[in-house]
Amino acid sequence: MATSAPYQPPSASRPLGVAILAVLVGIFGFLLVLGGALVIAGAAALSYLGVPSGFAGLGGITFGAIVLIVGLIILGLALGLWHLRMWALVLTLLFVIFEIITYGLAGDYVSFGFIFGLILFIYLLAVRHHFR
Repeated sequence: MATSAPYQPPSASRPLGVAILAVLVGIFGFLLVLGGALVIAGAAALSYLGVPSGFAGLGGITFGAIVLIVGLIILGLALGLWHLRMWALVLTLLFVIFEIITYGLAGDYVSFGFIFGLILFIYLLAVRHHFR
């Protein structure tokens, strides 16, 4: 009598492509946070020293704060991708769709960004069952 193995649900392993994407997005977010902090520090230092510059003062600090906040949001997205959260997948798909549409409206259908966006979109849809 042949017995079949009991059913085992698929493991919640992280696909390699999602792990690579999460790390790359995390590096980008970290660089934005670092850049935003440096812009804030530079604008504040220029303003404190009284250097006449269009970048010094409130304008530079505001720009740096916006970059810093965007970097923190992107770091959160990378963390969500790493932990396979569905909201992170949805946000990433929205960003990729925006990229594809942007290249499409510009007529760059043969560019690296357009083709990479399509491949990334298809890949993320293929591994969506790993997200919860």
